[in-house]
Amino acid sequence: MNGSRTFYLIMMIVGTVTPWYFFSGFIAENGAGLGGFIGAMYANSAAGGAVSDLFLSAAVFWVWSYADAKKQNVRNWWLVIPATLAVGLSLALPYYLWMRAGTKQETILPAQ
Repeated sequence: MNGSRTFYLIMMIVGTVTPWYFFSGFIAENGAGLGGFIGAMYANSAAGGAVSDLFLSAAVFWVWSYADAKKQNVRNWWLVIPATLAVGLSLALPYYLWMRAGTKQETILPAQ
């Protein structure tokens, strides 16, 4: 695995563990109800602004990565959607870049 793929893999792990550390605390205190979670995301203007920014960024990422995956022949592009929904952009973005770097590596190195 090349250096960039290793970095993306580490960021996938950090990008999964960090949000879920906070999510698990919230779930432990408030339960797993989606309504309470969404309400908490917009508890104040600062949180609402940050969440809205992330939602818009995720939408732009999905559109860009879909087009890029077609150009770069990245297989299984669609996996970034459940990654975004289950964790967030902190997992989906390095995951896509990890897949993309693997595709580029395959084109450089012949299949064995």
